[in-house]
Amino acid sequence: MKILLVSVNASYMHTNLAIRDLKNYAEKNCGCDIEIQLAEYTINQPVGEVLRGIAASAADWILFSTYIWNAEYVCKLLPEIKKILPSCVLGAGGPEFGYGAKKYLMNIPALDFVIFGEGEETFREMITECAGAPKSLLSRLADIKGIYYRKEDSIRGGTDNTGARIDFTGNRDLICNLDDIPFPYPEIVAGTADPDHKIYYYESSRGCPFSCSYCLSSVDKQVRFKSLERACSELQIFLDNNIKLVKFVDRTYNLDENHYIGIWDYIMKHHNGKTMFHFEIEAEYLSDKALDFLQQIPEGMMQFEMGVQSANKKTLAAINRSTNVEELAEKIRRIPRTIHQHLDLIAGLPYEDLESFGLSYDFVMDLRPDALQLGFLKILGGTEMEKFAEANGWKWMESPAYETFSTPYLSFEDIAFLKDMETVTDAYWNKGSFACTMNYVFRKASPWKFFCALVEYGRNVGAFLQARREAYWFELINDFVIKENFSEFEGAIDKNLIYDLLRYDFVRAGKKGNFPQWYKHNYDKDKHRKLLEENGLLKNSRIGFAITEYEEFEYNVLSEQPEVEKGRTEVLLRYK
Repeated sequence: MKILLVSVNASYMHTNLAIRDLKNYAEKNCGCDIEIQLAEYTINQPVGEVLRGIAASAADWILFSTYIWNAEYVCKLLPEIKKILPSCVLGAGGPEFGYGAKKYLMNIPALDFVIFGEGEETFREMITECAGAPKSLLSRLADIKGIYYRKEDSIRGGTDNTGARIDFTGNRDLICNLDDIPFPYPEIVAGTADPDHKIYYYESSRGCPFSCSYCLSSVDKQVRFKSLERACSELQIFLDNNIKLVKFVDRTYNLDENHYIGIWDYIMKHHNGKTMFHFEIEAEYLSDKALDFLQQIPEGMMQFEMGVQSANKKTLAAINRSTNVEELAEKIRRIPRTIHQHLDLIAGLPYEDLESFGLSYDFVMDLRPDALQLGFLKILGGTEMEKFAEANGWKWMESPAYETFSTPYLSFEDIAFLKDMETVTDAYWNKGSFACTMNYVFRKASPWKFFCALVEYGRNVGAFLQARREAYWFELINDFVIKENFSEFEGAIDKNLIYDLLRYDFVRAGKKGNFPQWYKHNYDKDKHRKLLEENGLLKNSRIGFAITEYEEFEYNVLSEQPEVEKGRTEVLLRYK
C-alpha cells in the first residue's frame, strides 16, 4: 500500500509539520506493510508541474494538508488528480478543510473524505483497517472516528452536488501524551536537512485555554504538553545540526511556567551561537520569574511574536481578550531588547474605526517593536467571530483567506487605506532600513499621523500601484519631506534633520556605486584618507577606500538624540 501526504506551502523555505507527524506516528504504530511518502510544493509552482510530481507517485491514497493560504490551490489540484489517477482515494485535513468539510465535499466530487481535528490516530486507524486492501477504505470510513465523507443514506449533514449526503463519524479523543508523537524531522537526524534555508516548525504543546473569538485555536481548550525532558532532547537535535530558525507553533507558549522557563533555560545553557528560536507569547501572562530570567538572554537566541490586536478595551472585551492593556505594555517593556519583538494588530475588529485603530497603532509603536504586523481580520468558519460578523453587518471574502472587506466601523475605502498603511509600515519600520530617521520622527510626532500623511502623499504620486524596491522608498519620503508643508507637525519636526538622517540611513545600509539624484554627497577624499589612517585602514589604500565611505552631516547623526546635537559631523562608515 502506497500513501502520499502532500503539503502546498506558502514558500520554499517553509516545512509542513502536520504531514511529518502523520507519517512518523503511523510508521511507529502500524504493524502493517505500508509505504508513506511526503511531497512538499509551493503555491508559486505551476499546477501542471505539481500534478506531474503527484502522478509519478502512483499512490493508492493521496492526502492534503490544508490552510487558508493553500486551499484554492488544492481545490484546483483535486479534480485534475482524479483524471490522472482515477482509482486513487483523495482526502484532506488541516484547519481549512477540517472546519469547512461539508462545503468542500459538496463542491468537489473528486474529494473522497476529510479528516477533522487531530489526524494522527485517525490516519493510523485508516491504515490498520485497510491494510492489504487500500481500495476498501471508502467502504470502511463509517467506522473510523474523525471523518467527514459521502454516504447515500445518511440522515445527517449536508448534500453534495451529486445528491449524496455528507456524514460525520464523530469526534475522536485527543492524544493525551504528546511524547507518543515521534520527532518530526528524521532528515535532520540523518544529516540531509537544509539548516540555513528552511524554517523548521516545532510544537511542545497543543490546545489553547483562551477564547479569542476570531481564532480556531479557541475551539480546542484541552491543553497538553510534551514532557520537558522529551522537548529538550528534541531541541538538542536542532542545536546539534545548526538549524538556523526553529518556530514553536504552540498557540500560547507561556502557559505552564515550569515547562516554558525550563525550555528557555535549556536553550540558553546549550545554545550553539546560531539557532534562533521563535515563540508566540501572551505577554500579559509572563510571570515575574520569567521576566527576570529573560534578562539573561543574549542577542540572536530568541524572538517573540506577541498579539496586541487592539488597545481599545471595548474591542478587546468583544473578542474575549483581556482588556488590561496597561499591564500588557508594562510586561512588554520589561522584555530585554536582546530578544527580537514582533507585535501584531488586527484591523476590522468590533468597535474599531480609523480613529480608534490609530490610537492602537500609536500604542504599539510607543513600545518600539522590532516589527509591527498590521493584519486584517479573517472571518474563519467555526469561530465565534463568524456568527458575530454575520449578525452585525460585516462583509468579507467568501473564499480563502476570508479577509474582511468592511465593518460597521470601517468602510471598504478605510480598509484599502490601511492596506497602504501596512505597506508603509513594512517599508519604513519593519525592515529597519530607516531606523535613525523614524526613531527621530516618532519621538516628535504621532507615528500614525505621520504615516497617514505619507500614505496620502504616496497615493497622490502612485506609490502603491506596483511593487517597489528599497531605493524608491528613500526617494518617496525625501520628496514628501521637501514638498509637504508639514503644517500639522510645525515646530515639532526639523526637515533638515530628517534629510540628514535619511542620508545616513541610506549610506549605512551598504557601499554605494552611485548616489541618486535626491542625495547630496558631501565628500572630501583627503578627509576620507585621514580617517582611514586614524583607524588603521591604510595598509592597503585600495581596499580601505573600497570597504568604507566618508560623509559629512549638519547634525550628529550618530547620537541617540541628534536634534540636540547640531554641528557638522564627519563620519567614516565601514562595510563588511
